[in-house]
Amino acid sequence: MNLYLAVKTLHIISATILFGTGLGIAFFMFRSLFTESLPEKFYAVRTTVLADYLFTAPAVVIQPATGFWLIARGGFSVTDTWLTATYVLYGLAGACWLPVVWIQIRLKSLLRESLATGMALPAEYHYLFRLWAALGIPAFAGLVVIFFLMVIKPT
Repeated sequence: MNLYLAVKTLHIISATILFGTGLGIAFFMFRSLFTESLPEKFYAVRTTVLADYLFTAPAVVIQPATGFWLIARGGFSVTDTWLTATYVLYGLAGACWLPVVWIQIRLKSLLRESLATGMALPAEYHYLFRLWAALGIPAFAGLVVIFFLMVIKPT
């Protein structure tokens, strides 16, 4: 296999990890809404934070690194309209993801505190969870459109 195909494979795998981990995280977090058990909620958010560190963060770095390498070696112009759209959408997804990471860490802290004190979850938890979901929608939509643009490469 030549280097271009190896990097392209890494790019596709990291895109899949980015999207798949995000989908898995969303599933875990939404499932936690349907239990009253604080230990179960804590497990979901703790696993979510860990998955972001182990999978999402590396994929977030690998994507642009491999993407720009592929553009440079694949005969594309960095200013092609479809590529410019992907930069904007990736930036949007990133702008949503960064606060989501902070929110997940905060949710984990609020759950840990409620578990330690035996107190109910504060209103802040529920507000942050709704904000987390609201930020996830445009991020996922952006990634879906990026996948579409990568497949069709419109001119």
